[in-house]
Amino acid sequence: MSTSSASGMNPWRLWNRLPLWQKILAGMVIGIITGGIIGPDAIVLKPIGTIFVNAIKMLIVPLVFCSLIVGVTSMQDTGKMGRLGLKSLVFYLLTTAIAISIGLVLGHFLAPGEGMNLIAKEQEVVKEAPSLVNTLVSIIPNNPVKALASGNILQIIVFALALGVSLNMIGDHGKPAIAIFTSLAEAMYKLTGLVMILAPYGVFGLMAWVAGAYGMSVLLPLIKVIAAVYIGCLLHVYGFYGAVITIIGRLNPMRFFRGIVDAQAIAFTTSSSAGSLPVSLRCSQRLGASRGTSSFILPLGATINMDGTALYQGVTALFVAQAFGVPLSPGDYATIIATATLASIGTAGVPGAGLVMLTLVLTTVGLPMEGVALIAGIDRLLDMARTMVNVSGDLMVTTLVAKSEGELDTELYNGTKAFVETTPS
Repeated sequence: MSTSSASGMNPWRLWNRLPLWQKILAGMVIGIITGGIIGPDAIVLKPIGTIFVNAIKMLIVPLVFCSLIVGVTSMQDTGKMGRLGLKSLVFYLLTTAIAISIGLVLGHFLAPGEGMNLIAKEQEVVKEAPSLVNTLVSIIPNNPVKALASGNILQIIVFALALGVSLNMIGDHGKPAIAIFTSLAEAMYKLTGLVMILAPYGVFGLMAWVAGAYGMSVLLPLIKVIAAVYIGCLLHVYGFYGAVITIIGRLNPMRFFRGIVDAQAIAFTTSSSAGSLPVSLRCSQRLGASRGTSSFILPLGATINMDGTALYQGVTALFVAQAFGVPLSPGDYATIIATATLASIGTAGVPGAGLVMLTLVLTTVGLPMEGVALIAGIDRLLDMARTMVNVSGDLMVTTLVAKSEGELDTELYNGTKAFVETTPS
């Protein structure tokens, strides 16, 4: 064998040539196999994943803050900013209502809770969810520095929007500050690329731990509800989102799904919409959305858009009702849809938002609270799928709003023009 052919078969070289999503997929598969083989001892690999997740979290606050300011200051028309926000909010609320409806339909026909001899466990202690009014009041930070230090994303968004608008309003006096934030945002994009080099290895560590901790002995009793949630998530993303992209956006859905696969992979393996934000921003810009539009809409969506979580509410609420033999009326179904849709905004920024929303839904229709403890055992597995849906929805709305505002480069979207990642001059 010649030296050139031998070097061509170098595994490390082949690995480096793989696209990011393929590396992440390989890390996930190898991690699952490893965790299945060594079992609970796979917890020793968890720090690898924790390092990656911490590196992603390190990016979130400065990236959101700088990106929003750059996005707002790039829009000299404040009326345009208002249109973007209104369009995004309407899309988010409508898609959330449809998502939970899909979950209810699947829960009804697949009946994951029927025939299961479930025993009530000790009630799960879940943090009380704030009301929608309290959430709206609390989004105004009385100390912006504290909001930045504590990572309160809603308050950071409000402060960044207000600061960005103010910098636009003072004209030439704001240009030096805008230049600084633009430079910082570019540096954060570059740092994101460096952190993403760790993604396949971090994913390996996370998935090995999940597979080792949640073996088949835990999955089998609840396999039907897991299957129902995953089927619903796939239908919502590739069925509903695909149809919306095609009919409303008049765009090729296959190009869209190929363009967001990196963000989906990170969302699925880290279970964090905010943690996926740096990759979502890159995917959106590769699809042709302007930096200003994506920097404005994606942080908003990462905070209030919970399509996947809403779908999960529909399936799990039906699961609990069937498991405990509680019949639900058509009015109860409507109540579940309304509660989960509003809670998708009302619980924004609350840790464990999925379980908080489930608590709200179960309480509203009088279902046993022990159901929260039953679902909590598999919540991590469901969280991966619903986060992937949330992030896909953020990117879908960003693409559609950008198209409606003339801020989508269709040549870049269709692949007829190469994407050039800008760097600070």
